[in-house]
Amino acid sequence: MNVVSLFDGISCGQVALNRAGIKVKKYYASEIDNSCIKITQNNFPNTIQLGDVKKVNGEDLKKIDLLMAGTPCQDFSSFKPNGLGLKGKKSILFYEFLKVKWEIEPKYFLFENVRMKKVWRDVITKELGVEPIEINSADFSAQNRRRLYWTNIPISRRLNKDIRFKDILEDLPFREIPKCFFTKWGDKKRIDKGLNWVKNKKGNCLTTKNCHTNQYLLNADKTKIRLLTTREYELLQTLPIDYTKGISDSERFKCIGNGWTIDVIAHIFKKLNEVKPNSSQP
Repeated sequence: MNVVSLFDGISCGQVALNRAGIKVKKYYASEIDNSCIKITQNNFPNTIQLGDVKKVNGEDLKKIDLLMAGTPCQDFSSFKPNGLGLKGKKSILFYEFLKVKWEIEPKYFLFENVRMKKVWRDVITKELGVEPIEINSADFSAQNRRRLYWTNIPISRRLNKDIRFKDILEDLPFREIPKCFFTKWGDKKRIDKGLNWVKNKKGNCLTTKNCHTNQYLLNADKTKIRLLTTREYELLQTLPIDYTKGISDSERFKCIGNGWTIDVIAHIFKKLNEVKPNSSQP
């Protein structure tokens, strides 16, 4: 297949295609973050980088079988109650995806984003002509991560994989909780609720920073603490171990947190094995 991935990030879509057994002829990626591009090229050196999505001319890309994208979610996110949705500076980039989709007319498409207000979801649904499917990464990984997927790819029935948060944790020492912790990160009740990983089967949704309260681990009696590691971040996103090596840890956390859960996307792509790609047609 010939593939175009907008807002490609660390090319999670390319990893998912490989995992689903889909052969890729040409893979075009639009991305501007240098750390993400470095990770992609380290793992997939044949990736054709297109640069800024605003400069992508779909008419130059011929016989594209699959178009995919996950646009910035900040203006949609529930963590930003006053978000501007499709009028926001970042989430308005959905229309760049739509423009390229019109230009290349791919046989299949996939668009991903966070759960959002109905008014915004309805606009995207109307533009793409399909209803979104909500999938929680918890069905495929040790992480709770609810996302919406708009696609015209038939999706197989999914089975819940019993992967628990504790299953992906490394055996590393905890340290005493610093006195400044509760002052810096909020009240103790909130932190206990977010970090009680001993009782929870699944971990919290990853963010782009491992210093976020959701990414701290408390020991059983809640007297000691530690951060998640890059390896644990990769496992929560079902990435190959050390896929993101070669850049600083802080950048790795950011890139992984912005990415997709690979096994979710691979599951969506499974049906592509049963179709004939446009690129192989006369």
